[in-house]
Amino acid sequence: VPSRDAAITLLSLTCGLRSCDVIGLRIADVDWDSMSIGLVQRKTGNPLTVPMTGPLAARLASWLLDERPATDDDRVFVRYKAPHVALRGHSSVYEVISRVMRHAGLGRRGGSRLLRRNAATRMLEAATPLPTISAVLGHADPDSTRVYMATHRGGMLACVLPVPEGGSS
Repeated sequence: VPSRDAAITLLSLTCGLRSCDVIGLRIADVDWDSMSIGLVQRKTGNPLTVPMTGPLAARLASWLLDERPATDDDRVFVRYKAPHVALRGHSSVYEVISRVMRHAGLGRRGGSRLLRRNAATRMLEAATPLPTISAVLGHADPDSTRVYMATHRGGMLACVLPVPEGGSS
């Protein structure tokens, strides 16, 4: 998998970034000293700082230093083919992530929404408070995050009441 495609997929999977934020990410948003990415979320206008995992940092560095075509565009992710401008629209991120998933043998298509859901579920499994998950995902309304609770099997099982003695199942 090319480093650009791996980095885009990892950003969505580990940080839960929306496609518009992946597309709008600028080179100056990456802080290599603190191993973090700071940006203003396009949909909500809220600032967000997310840590970079080792694999994400490695693929991002490989893309920026070795594979990224020369261009005046300061966005991190640009097209492989000339003109080397920023990716356009959600469909470009969707295609990248789907290509990575097919390459991984998952045989399915999926974009950043699928990976955002996965990121939310993993945060829930790690007992991350809902307001924190909401802030990371850029939800203006914290209640929007509650939809992800349905994907957290352990949390749902904790809500189930035991069957009373003598009751039927």
